Amino acid sequence: RSYRTTGGLEVRVGRGSRSNDELTFRHSSPNDIWLHARDVAGAHVILRWPRADANPPARDVAEAAVLAALHSKARTSGTVPVDWTRRKHVRKPRKAGPGLVLPERVKTVFVEPDPRLEERLREDTLP
Repeated sequence: RSYRTTGGLEVRVGRGSRSNDELTFRHSSPNDIWLHARDVAGAHVILRWPRADANPPARDVAEAAVLAALHSKARTSGTVPVDWTRRKHVRKPRKAGPGLVLPERVKTVFVEPDPRLEERLREDTLP
């Protein structure tokens, strides 16, 4: 699934454990931002970000975090902690199953899952 933040950045969301692996390790760059709802099953989310010298705007990270929360088992929670880091800091343990990764240098943002935001960010509904 593809979305576009209000700041114009592309966001990609995995659809399952194998799709998460493919998105994270084959369809993203090392400086992209990887997001996932903390301690629950859910989609890997990639916020496309080409710059190594700066973090993306907080608003874009928050919008991508809302998508990570909505595509997780925590979608009905009031507030969801979403971890994020550069994709280059996400690794797959040896012999780990599909979708299982170990992120390092993680930062956390707390968001409220909002289905209306998902509708606004959906790429196929943009003019």
